[in-house]
Amino acid sequence: MSELRRILIVEDEPLIAMMLEDFLDALDREPAGSADSVASAMELVEAGGFDAAILDVNLRGGEQSWPIADALASAGIPFILATGGAGEAIAEHHRSRPVLAKPFTIDAVERALDGLAAEA
Repeated sequence: MSELRRILIVEDEPLIAMMLEDFLDALDREPAGSADSVASAMELVEAGGFDAAILDVNLRGGEQSWPIADALASAGIPFILATGGAGEAIAEHHRSRPVLAKPFTIDAVERALDGLAAEA
């Protein structure tokens, strides 16, 4: 099983992003940066230095994370799609990706990351 240690967080709600950072710390993983928009996330993706990502599907201002997901997929970097519920549509070409439903629990985050590591 591959070890996914450094995790990029793309989340537009500051409290949720901080909670994910705390979860990662507790799970002996390292937050590798946080972004709240497509533009800021794309800068972090281009810079690299992380092993996997957690992407909020819907970001502030009607933005969606699909350009980020496409860039990660092209780079071979595994990621989890975070959704607020069943009403959020997943882009067809990313429907096979693991999904983490909100509200998050530390156990669900751990299972999702362990599942990514097993696939890597």
